[in-house]
Amino acid sequence: DLVKSHLMYAVREEVEVLKEQIKELVERISQLEFENKLLKSHASPETLALLRSSASNPPAGNPPS
Repeated sequence: DLVKSHLMYAVREEVEVLKEQIKELVERISQLEFENKLLKSHASPETLALLRSSASNPPAGNPPS
């Protein structure tokens, strides 16, 4: 019973840590999406076209995520 309670406590702690990490990552994604939108709104049409073409043809060493 003591082992079970210790494991449950450890799992709950880990869940809290993971929830916090998820929260931080969601906030980071939101910030990056905002920055991306802002940068795209100030980019030239040529730059945007270059971004679109490079997104459809990723470099060999970097698989798309």
